[in-house]
Amino acid sequence: MIYFDNAATTFPKPNIVYEKHIEAMKDYGANPGRAGHKMALKANRGIYETRNLIGKLFNIKNPMDIVFTFNCTESLNLGIKGLLKPGDHVITTSMEHNSVLRPIKHLEERGVENTIVLTNSKGEIDPKKIEKSIRENTKLIVTTHVSNLTGTIMPIEEIGQIAKKHNIPYMVDAAQSAGVYDIDVEKMNISLLAFPGHKGLLGPQATGGLYIKEGLQIEAIFQGGTGSASESLTQPEMLPDKYESGTHNGPGIVGLGAGIEYILEKGMKNIREHEEVLTAHFLKGIETIEGIKVYGPLDIKKQGAVVSLNLKDIDSSEIAYILDEEYDIATRSGLHCAPLAHKTIGTLEQGVVRFSFGIFNTKEEVDKAINALKEIAREV
Repeated sequence: MIYFDNAATTFPKPNIVYEKHIEAMKDYGANPGRAGHKMALKANRGIYETRNLIGKLFNIKNPMDIVFTFNCTESLNLGIKGLLKPGDHVITTSMEHNSVLRPIKHLEERGVENTIVLTNSKGEIDPKKIEKSIRENTKLIVTTHVSNLTGTIMPIEEIGQIAKKHNIPYMVDAAQSAGVYDIDVEKMNISLLAFPGHKGLLGPQATGGLYIKEGLQIEAIFQGGTGSASESLTQPEMLPDKYESGTHNGPGIVGLGAGIEYILEKGMKNIREHEEVLTAHFLKGIETIEGIKVYGPLDIKKQGAVVSLNLKDIDSSEIAYILDEEYDIATRSGLHCAPLAHKTIGTLEQGVVRFSFGIFNTKEEVDKAINALKEIAREV
């Protein structure tokens, strides 16, 4: 199988991730932070070490400002719903994943206003449009960093400066960028950073996190046992306990830490450049295929390792099925949980076939995909 669905979940993982994950389950898979015995303490240390690694990756000064979640969707829900109140206004864009749009639409029913700023047909946002959308009651700006549909890289540092100028919290959805693109929460003025563990950070599924800037008041969605302040019937206010009720995914978080260690050792710049080479090679190889339409900036400096395309007027799911069944190539077709983004680029009815490349893909695999598309184009 040639795997080009890394935008959904990276596969395979570095061997160290499998090793550390299994080791944690087999050797010290106890309940972290709930007891004083050796296994529980070791599990707790593993979780804390991963917090430190995340802090190093994103320039987060206090690792206790990092909240572990089970995925980026949970992180986005926690940040959006925990911050906004009836009467507030939030600004986002038409290129967002439903993990941003659905919580906002849910809050709309409860009196939270929203403005969805339209991008151009390549998914590119004009930050000035965001600034023009600011109102007196604007309490949050939230945007993706890299589109999961077109790979378009958003100017988050520029948007962050606009948010800083107007004293508005800025939330970034780093689902497609964490582990590949530089993110500095201080430099970019990011108040809330939502990220998954199972994509660019190369960790297991059911891992993720949310950075909450110190002093930002976010209401907890869940309440329960934290292993701290157990004498109290109310939720602790200290971070991260306030937002981390219930048992952690300890082995998963340890595996996530191993993925981040791999990234730091390999060098994020080297990972990014490898993905850029593959993306550029793919774009060049398919540009002359008859009947092909490719979406997004089509520029490796303006888009991540995500390429969405269609062949003629054929339904995207049919092309993806042929790639899978006849060529053993895994892609993703359809709407990618981003209907407004598809509407923006004009593919709401047809969907697209999405190719997304990762650190373990090769140029030879990309060549096979190019040849497969050429053959399919001749036959359909």
